[in-house]
Amino acid sequence: MPKGGSLLRTKRTPFDPQSFLAKVGTGRTLTAYRKNQPIFAQGEPADSLFYIQKGKVKLTVVSRHGKEAIVAVLAPADFFGEGCLAGQPRRMATASALVDCSIVRITKPMAIKVIRDQPKFSELFLTYLLSRNIRIEEDLVDRLFNSSEKRLARILLLLANFGKEGRPEQVIPKVSQETLAEMVGTTRARVNFFMNKFRKLGFVSYDGGMEVHSSLLDVVLHDSDSPTIQQK
Repeated sequence: MPKGGSLLRTKRTPFDPQSFLAKVGTGRTLTAYRKNQPIFAQGEPADSLFYIQKGKVKLTVVSRHGKEAIVAVLAPADFFGEGCLAGQPRRMATASALVDCSIVRITKPMAIKVIRDQPKFSELFLTYLLSRNIRIEEDLVDRLFNSSEKRLARILLLLANFGKEGRPEQVIPKVSQETLAEMVGTTRARVNFFMNKFRKLGFVSYDGGMEVHSSLLDVVLHDSDSPTIQQK
């Protein structure tokens, strides 16, 4: 015991949400997924929360008649599988890697504990949920009121992370025109037509990958009666 009878006390390191999400530990595992590899399937038990460190993930839903639809494309720093925290017993969608990914899996008990005990993590998670809700509303408006050309332009900008914190990823992962058509809600032929148009106008380019330029925002921001916009 040191002089004066005082006890040595170690300072507790402040909780850092990013550090928590970057490391494996109790209730947390880090897994690498290859392109097109499933992460979980629709109908499986919902028992964990996921966080994307690297890559992009698509969520798809299959109807009872076998029709498949892409409902979301997620990027680094996004969570998914959060339905388990609200009592969802089964996965409502299938999650699969759109490109090679590094993903953290957090068990449901650990996720509940850290949300309850760590205000900084709770703030991070709540901010994500609110931004996700805004994104869903924007997607709905996009589907209801915008042309397929505008919807495609918006999806390309989202894939390039325009509008998110940090620098946009101008070169986006290779996504097939069939996948883009599912996301837009149109045909592959229409997607091919618009992609060729975007390339000729200098909005996108191809050089070892698809490069999305900020000028593509013009397509999204123009009124529907602009000659740039092609109606459905």
